[in-house]
Amino acid sequence: MSEAIDYQYIGTRPIRPDGIEKVTGRAKFGADEILPGMLWGKVLRSPHAHAKVRSIDISQAERVPGVLAVVTSEDFPNTRTGSPGLKRFAENIIAGDKVLYHGHAVAAVAALSSAAADEGLNAIKVDYEPLESVLDAVSAMRDDAPVLHEDMFTSGLETQPSKPSNVSRKQTISRGEIQKGFESADHVVERTFITPMVHQGYIEPHACTGNYQENGKATVWCCTQGHFDVRNSTARMMGMDMGDLKVTASEIGGGFGGKTTIYLEPLALKLSQKSSRPVRMVMTRDEVFRATGPASGSVNTIKIGCKEDGTITAMYAELIYEAGAYPGSPVGAGSMCIFAPYDVENVLIEGYDVVVNRPRVAAYRAPGAPQSMYAGECVIDELAQQIGMDPIDFRLKNAAREGTQAAYGPKFQAIGLRECLLAAKRHPNYQRELGENEGRGVAVGFWFNGGNQSSAEVHITDSGMVMVVEGSPDIGGSRASMALMAAETLGVSYDRVRVNIADTDSTGYCATTGGSRTTFATGLAVVKACEEVIAELRKRAARTWGLEMDQVDWSNGVATPRQGVNVEADPLSLRDLARGAARTGGPISGRAALNAQGPGPAFSVNMSDVDVDQETGSVTVVNFTSIQDAGTAIHPDYVEGQMQGGAVQGIGWALNEEYIYDNEGVLENPGFLDYRIPVCSDIPMIDTEIIEVPNPNHPYGVRGCGETPIVAPLAAIGNAVSRALDIRMTELPMSPPRVLEAISQNGTES
Repeated sequence: MSEAIDYQYIGTRPIRPDGIEKVTGRAKFGADEILPGMLWGKVLRSPHAHAKVRSIDISQAERVPGVLAVVTSEDFPNTRTGSPGLKRFAENIIAGDKVLYHGHAVAAVAALSSAAADEGLNAIKVDYEPLESVLDAVSAMRDDAPVLHEDMFTSGLETQPSKPSNVSRKQTISRGEIQKGFESADHVVERTFITPMVHQGYIEPHACTGNYQENGKATVWCCTQGHFDVRNSTARMMGMDMGDLKVTASEIGGGFGGKTTIYLEPLALKLSQKSSRPVRMVMTRDEVFRATGPASGSVNTIKIGCKEDGTITAMYAELIYEAGAYPGSPVGAGSMCIFAPYDVENVLIEGYDVVVNRPRVAAYRAPGAPQSMYAGECVIDELAQQIGMDPIDFRLKNAAREGTQAAYGPKFQAIGLRECLLAAKRHPNYQRELGENEGRGVAVGFWFNGGNQSSAEVHITDSGMVMVVEGSPDIGGSRASMALMAAETLGVSYDRVRVNIADTDSTGYCATTGGSRTTFATGLAVVKACEEVIAELRKRAARTWGLEMDQVDWSNGVATPRQGVNVEADPLSLRDLARGAARTGGPISGRAALNAQGPGPAFSVNMSDVDVDQETGSVTVVNFTSIQDAGTAIHPDYVEGQMQGGAVQGIGWALNEEYIYDNEGVLENPGFLDYRIPVCSDIPMIDTEIIEVPNPNHPYGVRGCGETPIVAPLAAIGNAVSRALDIRMTELPMSPPRVLEAISQNGTES
């Protein structure tokens, strides 16, 4: 590990900037925007999982008292003749010639009241021709499966296919000679693992308000992880110039990747355009489950071989991911992550993106990685068992380190995987003796982290207050991290920094908050903007003293003449220089716009002890430990919160959560009563340990820390249950009925 740097503000735990507004209820979320004359907007959704839309008759709906506008896909003509990508994107928002999942939007109305909007929806007549549906990826890949898209041909194959397919693409990652690797192995384990489609479970439903003005300009207020991308996508669908659309991001009541795309915004804006009124739309919980993007279900086959001493010789994966109704599953990210923690010469990963009659998937916190690494880490655990090796020692023997070439491309710089593994081995929870019916599971997690484009501005007020303006919605504490990095860079107190997340008209472009990019990339922009401010402050001090700029130093928030400069001058603080700014050149500001390169990949080690009731099949999580390399923990409370939150979501995925469909493709559990996320009584306190191996590509060593915490819990719980039962569990969730079935089958076989 690198030697720790003693920062003044970074690494402290100040009160969060948004805390008071949220606990007092003053914070404005997606459904809180109120405009004069605002209408209610609602969506009509398909009762079929797969059907042709013969016709839509809206004439009766338009006559309903109080209904002022009705829209269908016909109101978005540019999307019907545009690129295939735009067409499919738009059809997910409002169906064209076919509906492809139960809950697919087919029309929308705007009315003076909620009741009138409901009456308007009921008056719309849709003539459907039901079609055979396909609800899982394996069935969808068969030659005789009903085809969802007649114009979709599998990409990534050696030869161009002549027939349409439900397989959108094949992705291959290859290194070394896989067959020779398996031939040199003393032990080989091959298993297939199944994970269900699950939802992010954010508490706030999707909501937006659209206001289209007579001059052709428009505004949207919405809960989103990326309002610039909302602007771009909505403008494309509306046929507008994005410069004519302003989007303001509200506070966000959870997203976890599920609010990185759009569902309502173009509908609200088109209804507003047709009615000449602002329109607000808020999803019900039922709509959120049926018609927004869950995480992919997957069927993943893993084969790994090792020598008697534990050296891994070959790793193979076939990853099949459900994309939902339109292509775009995160199989690519799953392929990149699955074997990344290991330094192995022979690797082959084959991934398939498969469409099925379910809602199009969206990102869910490290999208794609939990599914693939669950399968990979379970096979790693089984190999360690076969050769009688401690599961941490087995991983240490093969762990990636600085200089390791990852199969998906990059050569790792400084990384903290080995430090995490060593911390796990010495942790008190790993030394604890197990009780009867208990099992312990260990798993490694990985996420490559993102960079991308960000902008920031830093303005100094006359009183010396630091105003940071940036465009990354705060879903995990980024305002606090921006303020801490600004305070550290400028040398001013944290309580003198204010961070404002501006609308799309008021700051430069920032990519969506996701991929664990924000503290790294937008933080880098804030640091560079602060450095511009420091250069300006040095220039102002130099003018005050009659010196050249390079004769002035800035340190700890104070300008001083450089050592050796023969001038008598009292130090000038930021506040001093701000007060005199009008006399020395005017307002003091700094700006930065960049495409951030070099996000540091993040590794974690999770371990858990579980107790399995042999009579009921109920699994109790006795303890759970999350250890993660955060690079530098800018605000440790937030880092620990990310680690704990990811662990809880992973525990739910492993033990309880799944989309349950009937034979007709209708979701049977679209609500929190039947779709069971963990509550406090289901989980123990999540123990955390932060490892800090700074990312060399960031001035403060930042690695993103929001994604990695959800990657390893599925496998950690899976391995713990498997060891408690002495039965290898291969399908999630490990609910009581499934555990009892495994116990029963094992008893029958023995």
